[in-house]
Amino acid sequence: MFENDDEPNCRRDRSGGSLRPDCRHCFGLCCVALSFAASADFAIEKKSGKPCPNLQTDFRCSIHKDLRHKGFKGCTAFDCFGAGQQVSQITFKGIDWHDNQKTAGRMFDVFPVMLQLHEMLRYLTEALALKTSLPLHGELRLALDETQQLAQLNPDSLLKLDVPAHRSKINTLLLETSERVWAKSCRQLKNKRINRRGADLIGAQLRGADLKGADLRGACLIAADLRGADLRAADFIGADLRDADLSGADLSGSIFLTQAQINSAEGDVHTELPHRLARPQHWSVLGK
Repeated sequence: MFENDDEPNCRRDRSGGSLRPDCRHCFGLCCVALSFAASADFAIEKKSGKPCPNLQTDFRCSIHKDLRHKGFKGCTAFDCFGAGQQVSQITFKGIDWHDNQKTAGRMFDVFPVMLQLHEMLRYLTEALALKTSLPLHGELRLALDETQQLAQLNPDSLLKLDVPAHRSKINTLLLETSERVWAKSCRQLKNKRINRRGADLIGAQLRGADLKGADLRGACLIAADLRGADLRAADFIGADLRDADLSGADLSGSIFLTQAQINSAEGDVHTELPHRLARPQHWSVLGK
């Protein structure tokens, strides 16, 4: 669970809506609507619809400043892309689930749908900011506007959405964007693009690897050793970077990499990040 004050450079979509979590205007939806299993990321098991025991009546986390040490590092890596405040303040017009139990179930069901829509908005906004995607800007703007309109629907309409179909359409545009970024950044390379899409790279030894422009979509990089790796212009949509070591790695110019992914990884002062992302406080201040 994020606190808005800890999130610099709040992004907004073209309609003015925030794509960063603002917990001050959310009803703790990520701490109630979602489930999690006891693991290295969560100290306890929690079912969807059940409030986390650390959630206070004012919807703030009682251990927010000590989440990682209390066994809840998964919370520090979660990002709702602004879906929480959208559902709380717009979809349900500021009526929280404490005050109206009849809306609670519907609110908890709507949140995962909104989460997916806002995730798509986040990627589309980034794609539009890339000069290399200029030929696609018309289609990207239309897709962003359509997705924003869907996010404004009422609860019943949101629950009827065919989200996978819409995501598929958006994904086609994002793939084209990714290919254009690779073509421009790696055009001097004679070899083909490195394709590790969906690859099982758990614990992989990739120290110093040349992965410039690599397609790492959906790759499982849990605990992978990526120290000193060249990851410039790599596509990270859906990649799992939990406990991956990015110390000294160069991720500058990488695309579709989120703050949540970075927060779930390890790194140091020598890790090069895209300008839009912040260096996590838990990262080592010393090089490895």
